[in-house]
Amino acid sequence: MFGERGESSLLADVRRRVHEMPRGVRVAVAAAFGLVVVVGVMRPAASTGDDMSISDPVGVSSEATTPTPAAAGVVVHVVGAVRRPGVYSLPAGSRVGDAVAAAGGTLGNAATEAVNLARVLNDGEQVRIPSADEASAAVAASGVASDAPRKVNINTATAAELDALPGIGPATAQKIVDDRARNGPFASPEDLMRVPGIGPKKFDALKDLVTTG
Repeated sequence: MFGERGESSLLADVRRRVHEMPRGVRVAVAAAFGLVVVVGVMRPAASTGDDMSISDPVGVSSEATTPTPAAAGVVVHVVGAVRRPGVYSLPAGSRVGDAVAAAGGTLGNAATEAVNLARVLNDGEQVRIPSADEASAAVAASGVASDAPRKVNINTATAAELDALPGIGPATAQKIVDDRARNGPFASPEDLMRVPGIGPKKFDALKDLVTTG
């Protein structure tokens, strides 16, 4: 903007004016001039901020966390001596007692001793709480079945097994074995009456105790 001579003249004029200033003002001007020079030197080295990068926070994963699916529950059908029979959804691992509680509890005539309330439920099952009458009937039926006499197969029984039948002694038992060996297997229990010593009356006492297969 200025030639070399103009710059020299301007610089001389500035020096003269500064020299004419009071001492305190000259010190302030010199300090301000030095600050301007320092700032001008440092400015090129200052970062513009464009090169700054923000790193990911330490320890924070950028991957989304996959939630753990909740455990599936069970659906059961509660019937019998309960207050509110119906279909109920319960948490996995629930027990029969939980299903009964969900159905409002048992009625006064419920036979809970006939049910294992601590058993873990299976999905889709039916839970039946019997009444006292139903439980008694089931016990009675079970008792009759277990106490029923075992029928004797007259085609395979030994003489000793036949001898255990009512009205059949050792002699008649041996006759049955001999007849079977001589004439072949008995086709029906009624064929026992072909054996000497077994008539209709004796057979009537045996018919529910023997079988042919």
